[in-house]
Amino acid sequence: MSQRDRALAFAQLHVAGQPLVLANVWDPGTARVVASAGAAALATTSAGVSWALGAPDGEGLGRERTVELTAKVAAAVDLPVTADLEGGYGATPDEVALTVEQILGAGAVGINLEDGLHGGDPLYRDGTTLRTAEDAAARIAAARAAADAAGIPLFINARTDVYLRQVGDPDGWLGQTLARAAAYAEAGADGIFVPLARPQDIAALAAGLPLPLNVMVGPGAPSVPELAALGVARVSVGAGLALAAFDTVRRAAAELFGAGTYHSLTGALTYPELNTLLA
Repeated sequence: MSQRDRALAFAQLHVAGQPLVLANVWDPGTARVVASAGAAALATTSAGVSWALGAPDGEGLGRERTVELTAKVAAAVDLPVTADLEGGYGATPDEVALTVEQILGAGAVGINLEDGLHGGDPLYRDGTTLRTAEDAAARIAAARAAADAAGIPLFINARTDVYLRQVGDPDGWLGQTLARAAAYAEAGADGIFVPLARPQDIAALAAGLPLPLNVMVGPGAPSVPELAALGVARVSVGAGLALAAFDTVRRAAAELFGAGTYHSLTGALTYPELNTLLA
């Protein structure tokens, strides 16, 4: 399939009530492992990528390393790949457009673009945790224009962090999210990602959003079938798999250095299995 065809196929996987399930990866190896488990598409996690490179999450990865990693993941699998671009790795919409041009060159057919701030932006020096809706929308519009110029129907998953950052009165989170989503849809987004959306609000979000709803899951969250019944179109684990992998390393190392035993390694992939998978 051409990149354009993969982009079109990826968009068609977003169906309310039949959600696309994404187990986020952070390198070519995890991409192959997740693909072998039956994935229909792959998504990167900026947190997992950052941690694998020994850096904290939160815009520290930068454009160059993100593009390089995305190219390696896209080359490792024959599946649509969507890349976590955090805030777009640029202070201006034009710089976000440059990031999108390069991520398309890496083979991606989708992106996440968030409105949350991580500090360091000269336009926000007062401790604000979210970009204004107008600013975030301008960045989405720049991403859309860059993709259109490249001839690729890039799936822009606009992430809003109203719930994640707990912005304002909790009674207003749903309304804030819906208002931002409307602006992002108008700017050219294809989906809306609402991390940590309250379970009691998910059905209202799915019904009220102008675009497919993506929620992030983990222990304690509703199951995929339950989310499907609420109208969710995309389910992702974010940094969940990366956290579990790093925790396995920590527990196994602590057991080795402590009791001197190896029980934590029981049930792991075998050397031949993984070596064959990556051949």
